[in-house]
Order: sequence, then structure tokens, then C-alpha cells
Amino acid sequence: MAYCKVSQAEIHYEDFGEGKPILMIHGYSPDHRLMTGCMEPIFTKRDGWRRIYIDLPGMGLTKNYNDITSSDEMLDAVLEFIQDIIPNQEYLIAGESYGGYLARGVIQKQKEKVLGAAFICPVIIPFPEKRTIEEHKILKSDERFIGKLSKKELEYFRNNNVVLDEYTWLRYNEEVLSGCKIADEKFLNKVKNKYGFTFEIDQSDFNKPSVFLLGRQDSSVGYKDALDLINKYSRGTFAVLDKAGHNLQIEQPQLFNNLVNEWLDRIEESLHHI
Repeated sequence: MAYCKVSQAEIHYEDFGEGKPILMIHGYSPDHRLMTGCMEPIFTKRDGWRRIYIDLPGMGLTKNYNDITSSDEMLDAVLEFIQDIIPNQEYLIAGESYGGYLARGVIQKQKEKVLGAAFICPVIIPFPEKRTIEEHKILKSDERFIGKLSKKELEYFRNNNVVLDEYTWLRYNEEVLSGCKIADEKFLNKVKNKYGFTFEIDQSDFNKPSVFLLGRQDSSVGYKDALDLINKYSRGTFAVLDKAGHNLQIEQPQLFNNLVNEWLDRIEESLHHI
């Protein structure tokens, strides 16, 4: 089991493949399985990439993080991790939900090292009451299958997903809920009090290939706030996917794979032109 000791935590991470590094950052409460679940299948068909999946403090198997009290300190831990694991290297970054917020913090702090960025249902505005979110709608439901779930399972499933069928449940349970079940709720609630960075992000243009994958029915972070960043990401693809909520990568797997592959193609192209 791989660990990296930084000032305020011992960060657990998984490390696969060789080549240009991609740092993968999951959302708030799950763990690295959220990102391995959707990203690893992409790399069965492409090589030349080193994938580094971290467990953020308070989540997954990361340890000794109790001194962290804010998103600023969460970001410091990620920046220190980057410096330890891929010192002075250029890399890509992919973040889901809160991981997308942290990724924008990383870009603000060391933009020159980031070769490209992928955002999956990213938190744009840290404070829920200020977000423009969508009404939660269930667009597809396999009644026969969901009848087999326990009351509690169904409650989780219905609250967070737009497509309720066996495929979505199996992945949601394995990639999302499994991490949420072992999260340190007390710690996460403490950090929520200082969930927004104390400094401004998105302060300058990011002109490397990027992709924003946004769920049309995302009732957690919405999609409209992300569109406000369109002028800051001059090489950004902004895709708003119908029949997709906050677990877009599971509900629209084919489009997700195609758009992430196309993002990587653009990065490979831009690297060959340097």
C-alpha cells in the first residue's frame, strides 16, 4: 500500500502505468475508487500515461490528517503530494466534484506545470446556497431491479442518480458509496466550515487542452456556473450531457469515455507541437 507523508497528512494513493503523469482527485466523501472506476477503463486501450489516484484527507485510507481544517490546507496537502511524487515534472490533472475545485486551486498555484485539465461535474461555487442547480429528476427507472434494493439503498440511489438501473447501481455502489461509507464525517463537517479557498481562483486564462463534463440534471453542483468559466479556458470543451446527474461518468459512460479520450488526443497533439 503506497503512502506519501506530507506536513499535515499521510496520503494513500494508487499508482499505475508509466509515462506522463495524470493526478486524479475524487470528490467530497468518496475515495480514489470514484476515479479509478471511470478512468482506468480508458487506459486499457492507451499507454504512455502514469495514473496517480489519491485519497484526500478524511477519505479512503489516508491517515493522520486531523490538523487540517480548511480547503486551503487540503490544497496544501495536494500540492505537497505533487512535489513529493512527481517533483518538478509537468503533469495533467483530473478532478471530480470537490476534486475539480481543488484542481482549479492547483492550476492557480502552479499553472505552468499543468499540461491539461479534466473536470467531471466540478464544484464551481463552494457554497451550496450560491450555486445555480437543477431540480433533481429521475429520467429512467428499472422498477423490477430497484424493487430488490433495501429501503436505505434505494434512498441513496434515488437521491443521487438520474438513471436507476442495475448497471448504474452496481457502479454507484462500488465506486461511490463504498468510499462514502468509510469517510470521516466529523472531519469532513469541520472542513465544510472553511470549504471555500481564502484566495481567488480562475484569475488568469488556462490555455492548455481541457474538458468540462457537466450533467444537465446535476442537482448537487449544477452545470450553469461552469459555463461562466468558458472564457478562462480558451482550449476547453464544455459538454452538458442530458440524462446525467452528479454521477455523469456512470450514467453516460460512452460519452464520458469518448470525451476523455478526445481530451487526451488533444494533449498528445499539443505535446508533439512543442
